[in-house]
Amino acid sequence: MELKEQINQDKIPAHVAVIMDGNGRWAKKKGNNRIFGHKNGVNSVRQTVEAAAEIGIHYLTLYAFSSQNWHRPKEEINSLMSLLISTINNELPRLQKNNVKLSSIGDLSQLPHDVVNKLNDAKEKTANNSRLTLILALNYSGRWEIAEAARKIAKDVQANTINSDDVDENLFKNYIETTGIPDTELLIRTSGEMRLSNFLLWQLAYAELYFTKTLWPDFKKEEFYQAIIDFQKRERRFGKTGEQLQKINNMY
Repeated sequence: MELKEQINQDKIPAHVAVIMDGNGRWAKKKGNNRIFGHKNGVNSVRQTVEAAAEIGIHYLTLYAFSSQNWHRPKEEINSLMSLLISTINNELPRLQKNNVKLSSIGDLSQLPHDVVNKLNDAKEKTANNSRLTLILALNYSGRWEIAEAARKIAKDVQANTINSDDVDENLFKNYIETTGIPDTELLIRTSGEMRLSNFLLWQLAYAELYFTKTLWPDFKKEEFYQAIIDFQKRERRFGKTGEQLQKINNMY
């Protein structure tokens, strides 16, 4: 039986996030530069988006460019920005065909204007698509997001828009980048590294983590399906005991 056929459609995670890691190491193994790895990673993005749409995932967030990535060599950053523009251009017809909506999180104000314009144009053209929402995390960091939310809350308290006594988890969710989007249920990270790297720190509070040694350019549909199958085998208790969950499940 193929991996896709092993997936339980009743236990599909609503929101999956991916840290796409290993492009540079993959390129080095091939005797090439890091940009070669990034370019080859685009195919893995395409396959992951298609796989997510095919099995019914509603939200897919990809860590495309972190706030810390600005510390990389200027040549690599410029190449990444150019690659982002060309990828959006090339993939837009496929997004439309597969009914995929493009969105983003992060501080776009620091990105080049041509990147922002191309991104906004693609977001506008796919705004009515409803099969899957593809979220690109660009110039993003989890700590920045939480600090930014706290700043906005403080500003609204000062303006008497909200009361400080009303600040709780539910209110805080209205100020983060993913407002209105379900928390991440599954995080996938490639390349064998086992850390969050400042990604979706609020949203990953109860997420299942899946780490694979596969380098990102080698990550294809089958491995994505394997991650989903692994997720479906886990018991998600959210603070409850296994016995409590069993009683709840027996009620349905």
